[in-house]
Amino acid sequence: MIELFDRDGREAAFCRDGHSVYLWDGTPAAYITDDAVYAYSGRLIGWTRDGWISDEAGGRLLFEFDAVGGPEKPRRQSKTTAGPRGPKPAKGTPEPASTRPTPSPAWSDRSFAELV
Repeated sequence: MIELFDRDGREAAFCRDGHSVYLWDGTPAAYITDDAVYAYSGRLIGWTRDGWISDEAGGRLLFEFDAVGGPEKPRRQSKTTAGPRGPKPAKGTPEPASTRPTPSPAWSDRSFAELV
């Protein structure tokens, strides 16, 4: 299981199959196709690369424990057990992916949860 943490080091999301992203409580949040991250509505959220999920402008949203580059990663806070995975909603038609931006060395002003 891939565990994803936010800018404060809190567990925020997880991915068990490399494609489906769930919020830590088990709510289906997004899916990954060709490194693009989409909300189930089909809206492009951002991109995944080097253990990071970045927003559509390149700002960092979430990181894996072994993520490379990016802003300084906070110390991970105490970990709880991830919630049971809820049923995935139907996928909307994906927006055309924009040109992938250069990853930013900074955190995004937004949170992953507010984008999904």
